Amino acid sequence: MFDDLRNDAVKQYEEQAQAEYYPAAGTPAAQGRPRRIFGMTSIQRFVIVFLLMIATCVIGFLCLFVFGKIAL
Repeated sequence: MFDDLRNDAVKQYEEQAQAEYYPAAGTPAAQGRPRRIFGMTSIQRFVIVFLLMIATCVIGFLCLFVFGKIAL
């Protein structure tokens, strides 16, 4: 029963290595479509992030000014 375990395992591994895998029928193939996050181009995302950064800096400056941590 346990005499030929190593050879049996090698045979099974070789059979699996030779198997050919095909995509399932009806599955769409990967296409070269443009990658868009939130439906925006990279320039549009840059503008949004830049405006958010400016808004954060302005709000931070106003908070520091109101609480008297900086003076003009």
